[in-house]
Amino acid sequence: MTSLAETLVAESPRLTPRRVPLASRLIGAIGPLLFLGLFVQAFMRQSLAVWSIGIAYILYDTALLAFTAWNIRDLRQTPHPTPVTSPSFGVIVAAHNEASVIAAAIDRLAGQASPPDLILIADDGSSDATAEVLERRYGLAVPPLGTMTPPSAILPSLRWLRLRHTGKARALNAAMVQVDTEVVLTVDADTLLEPGAIAAMRAAFAAEPTLVAATGVLAPICGRDLQGRFFEWFQTYEYVRNFLSRHAWERLDSLLLISGAFAAFRREAVVAVGGFDPDCMVEDYELIHRLYRHAADHGRDWKIRVVGGALARTDAPASPMAFLRQRRRWFGGFLQTQRWNRDMVGARRFGWLGTAMLPVKALDTVQPIYGLAAFAILVGLVVSGRFTLALPILLVMLAKIAIDLTFHLWSLGMYKRWTGQREGLALFPALIAALLEPFSFQLLRHAGAVWGWHAFLTGRESWGRQQRTAIVAPAE
Repeated sequence: MTSLAETLVAESPRLTPRRVPLASRLIGAIGPLLFLGLFVQAFMRQSLAVWSIGIAYILYDTALLAFTAWNIRDLRQTPHPTPVTSPSFGVIVAAHNEASVIAAAIDRLAGQASPPDLILIADDGSSDATAEVLERRYGLAVPPLGTMTPPSAILPSLRWLRLRHTGKARALNAAMVQVDTEVVLTVDADTLLEPGAIAAMRAAFAAEPTLVAATGVLAPICGRDLQGRFFEWFQTYEYVRNFLSRHAWERLDSLLLISGAFAAFRREAVVAVGGFDPDCMVEDYELIHRLYRHAADHGRDWKIRVVGGALARTDAPASPMAFLRQRRRWFGGFLQTQRWNRDMVGARRFGWLGTAMLPVKALDTVQPIYGLAAFAILVGLVVSGRFTLALPILLVMLAKIAIDLTFHLWSLGMYKRWTGQREGLALFPALIAALLEPFSFQLLRHAGAVWGWHAFLTGRESWGRQQRTAIVAPAE
């Protein structure tokens, strides 16, 4: 039998490189070349053109908003009737030193309206009190390395796979070959599913046999101190926009971003493409590219969706450095994946994914650099006393804020109708966040992305461990 590692070699463009067409190279060069041309304008012009780079940034971002608005204009939650038969569902929780949150994650999974058939803890070499929690709370004896326990006498669906510490992707792959369910849900230990989340996923996979991957909808939770609430406030509306954007791209069969913190996969599809790539910073995102590749190569009508009724809350960064580290890894992994799959950019055989989504992603690689450069030029104009130029730029920015504000307030209603989520989505806080974000949180996000460029270029990045600030262990 072919192993996942052997299959990955054949399926991955990282390990078996594909020829990159000239058109793909040209599309990839547009963003950097345009940046250089527009940046020069800051030193050669005396009119509004001095801020050409900022205007280009605003036009691009507004075009993406318009695209999203058009494709979510009739958005509502898709009701799936209770299936007569449902695919078997297993959950893999990859965990490394998550003793503080592992019990909360397990209890939330076990308490689902439609509980999973299997909950497998893929213990990636934990050296904290994870073993004690699993023994004391669920009656699981410590298994030898590389083996799995029998079902728990306390919670029969629960099993424990104990592994050496080799990283999340390898832990998921080791667990994937142990699971025999048709659909596998990957859930991070710091992610708490709402009671109906798995039921919504079950219904989606039962209704659509060609569905091979789906993401649930996540909302961030941070610490309860002032700083934590501040970061939760901004990230809440960021997540709303991001998941609406995912739905918009889904309409073109071009959804790429599946959140590994809460994602469901048809197991046979994941095995067919070689599992998760342990050398990628964002293994969940990279896997989706290989699923699309495999479908195009083998004539499969595979679908990838975002399920609006499948809700979960995930522990999110609650401090500037934690946030920057997270975005460094996310953006560095995005750049990795974009480079490995650059032959797909502009390729018609991948449909809208190749001709629309991936060219946009090629531009996204330099969008944060545009944003920070535009802000730096504006600050430079003000500091140098060139207020006659700063004023028209300010008017352009105010027009952009008005557009953003209109979109955010309108889309918030669409999001509520789609997901059923109401908590933490009041209109007045959304209004204040939209006004402040361009001068605060957005700059921090761009800074994390630029740091991601450094991680990508130097190769100095790993999965790492996020400090938990919001999820606490349940009482014994």
